Amino acid sequence: MKRTAFYSTARTAAAPAALPAGAAPAAAGPARRIRPGRRWRRVLPLLLLVLSALGGGLLSRQFMPPAERLTQADIDRAVLRSFETKTLPSATARAYARVSPSVVRVSGREPADTASAAQPRGKGRRQADAGERERTAIGSGVVITEQGAILTSLHVVLGTREIRVRFADGSESGAAIASVDPANDLAVLRAERVPDDLRPATLVSTAGLQPGDEVAAVGFPFGFGPSVSAGVVSGLGREFRSPEGDTLLGGLIQFDAAANPGNSGGPLVNMKGEVVGIVAALLNPVQQRFFVGLGFAVPIENAAAGVGLSPF
Repeated sequence: MKRTAFYSTARTAAAPAALPAGAAPAAAGPARRIRPGRRWRRVLPLLLLVLSALGGGLLSRQFMPPAERLTQADIDRAVLRSFETKTLPSATARAYARVSPSVVRVSGREPADTASAAQPRGKGRRQADAGERERTAIGSGVVITEQGAILTSLHVVLGTREIRVRFADGSESGAAIASVDPANDLAVLRAERVPDDLRPATLVSTAGLQPGDEVAAVGFPFGFGPSVSAGVVSGLGREFRSPEGDTLLGGLIQFDAAANPGNSGGPLVNMKGEVVGIVAALLNPVQQRFFVGLGFAVPIENAAAGVGLSPF
């Protein structure tokens, strides 16, 4: 049987030198073959080394302790560490930043002899000008539509003339009373001119409001402002009768954020800057015009319904 030849990769041997005459050639040795099994003998040590390394890795992983699971406490600590060198704005500051572009200063001129009668709740501020027979009524308001409708307290503008409003950007405009709701001591003003970037406030239902919830009052106490004061909801469904006894307001939000004359008509907001009420009155047993911790606001549902709006 013919056998397959195996070839070596070695170079071909040089031709033997010529033999002297009469010399016999040396006997040729057996041909050298490269067997296939020798290739495996070369590769096998390397293969065993790779398998040994893989096996060692698997065993070490098997005996490694399991990775620890992160807990909420771990995450909280990490977040606190990341903010150690930073100061975040308070909830009240964020609420104020959101609603302040919508808060306006409301002022009007009124005869001096009607000034006291026009402020039954002691919330609007009246400034007497020396040598004049008129006074300036100062209160607050909040823009509730993109067209410039401004919600305020009726007693702030009752009996006044030449009503003016000052917007958050500093611009001023004349305004007129568009509608009133005496049962809730509310009025809607329409400004003659409004800023191009006017931003109405966001109104939110008080259905989820509870005593203890944080709130802020924004307005122009004694004409200074816009100013912000913070507190909590002290109670719900309260009633308040004006000192003259001619008006009874019901379903009010009681709050303890500082409010003074000039805050009337301004918004009471939650910590998202959403309007939940309109500041209407303060109660002071000694009949003085300063805050003692009992403020009242008309719920925004009553305010909206009273001026023909249905935001909810």
